[in-house]
Amino acid sequence: MDFHAALGWGLPVGIGLAAIGSGIGLGGIGNGAMQAIGRQPEASGKIQTAMIIGAGLIEALTIYAFVTVFLLMGKIQ
Repeated sequence: MDFHAALGWGLPVGIGLAAIGSGIGLGGIGNGAMQAIGRQPEASGKIQTAMIIGAGLIEALTIYAFVTVFLLMGKIQ
């Protein structure tokens, strides 16, 4: 298997794994935030702020993987 074939196979697998990992992370954040809000409803503003910041960081990693895929697709020829 040469470099181009490995790259053509690895890029979709990599972006798929990044998307799956992001989904799992976002699910964990949502679950934790909902449980925390259920325990302390008066702290919902702080919890939601922390949840949104964490979700943004998780999504940023997936976007970096997506951009990397587009940059490396030019190498497949």
